[in-house]
Amino acid sequence: MPSKHERIQFLGSQGDELAARLDLPAGPPIAMALFAHCFTCGKDIRAASEIASRLTDRGFAVLRFDFTGLGSSEGEFANTNFTSNVDDLVAAAKWLRERFVAPQVLIGHSLGGAAVLVAASRIPEVDAVVTIGAPSDAAHLTELFAESIDEICEVGEATVTLAGRTFAIRDQFVQDLESSSISADIAAFRGALLVMHSPTDETVSIDQAAGIYAAAGHPKSFVALDGADHLLGRKADAQYAAEIIAAWAGRYLEDLSGSEPAPEPTAQVVVAETTQGLFLNHVVMGSHRLLADEPESIGGFDAGPSPYDLLGAALGACTSMTLRMYADRKRLPLDRVTVEISHDRIHADDASADAHDAATSERQGAQIDRFTRRLRLDGDLDDAMRSSLKKIADRCPVHRTLEASSRIETELA
Repeated sequence: MPSKHERIQFLGSQGDELAARLDLPAGPPIAMALFAHCFTCGKDIRAASEIASRLTDRGFAVLRFDFTGLGSSEGEFANTNFTSNVDDLVAAAKWLRERFVAPQVLIGHSLGGAAVLVAASRIPEVDAVVTIGAPSDAAHLTELFAESIDEICEVGEATVTLAGRTFAIRDQFVQDLESSSISADIAAFRGALLVMHSPTDETVSIDQAAGIYAAAGHPKSFVALDGADHLLGRKADAQYAAEIIAAWAGRYLEDLSGSEPAPEPTAQVVVAETTQGLFLNHVVMGSHRLLADEPESIGGFDAGPSPYDLLGAALGACTSMTLRMYADRKRLPLDRVTVEISHDRIHADDASADAHDAATSERQGAQIDRFTRRLRLDGDLDDAMRSSLKKIADRCPVHRTLEASSRIETELA
């Protein structure tokens, strides 16, 4: 489903304007998720972007933001610490509560995972927490700049290089990490916990995931992100994580979308309103489910194809299947069929040169539907073969149905 996003700002824990992005699904969201990125990363890191995109496809809204002093947010990174990150998360939840809806899900990547574990107890609406490659002890982070610890302790500050970028780390940052014990917060959380970690994570050992899991009460789950790196740099790894999160979270959240469930397949095709918006409908065809909607320009959410889009899809699919059957039977070297369909309406008298002339002669001045079909035929085909295939396209059953008169009988259930 097409999604949308808003660029917003809110006041962080230290009074600075924090830059955020609110990703929204096409229709009313199932729930709000708040995403916390990894240490020194930003809201637009690939893993965060991919996870947010997949979650909005599944009906979630997602807020992600740059912590104080990072990305497009104001403030000095050197003045921040683990505690301020937690406070920034609480501030983000407050903004959502006042302006939109409070988050039910917290998702944290790396140090952001440790932060959401602490913040969860301070956001009463949170029912589910997800950690990705997170440490069970915030002090674990000091291993990333262990060679600078002595300088930081002696001088009070040092410039360290992390992931190719330089940051000023102060003594207060190290002391805050070392004094932060998140095990009590993990044990105190009464919601559902999902721990996700790669067994081959070279930045945060999977032993840290074991520590989180052991400290947590039930319900809790663990998913191994086999083969993924710490930053979920491969698109497929981030998408897999998002799919798992969406499926898992649905067990523990209150669906705020107001959507009625899809109906049972009591006929060949069953269509029923979702009760979301003016036009959004469930479409059930046997074991298949999809949504139908209208564009935003006429009051829909654009959360699914329009009725005429579905009609065009039927024509395109039937055309492709018909050509494939014919080509295989005639042993034509047709590698692939692509059918492009567009729909508009024209005046009947504009179609006078078409084969429909007799059928439309009685409706001069009226408008008729026109489907324009473009065939892309890949393969070592000569002109004669292409011509034959074009003629066969007109013999597809849906084509014939659209051109012929149909009888529609309506009865009350």
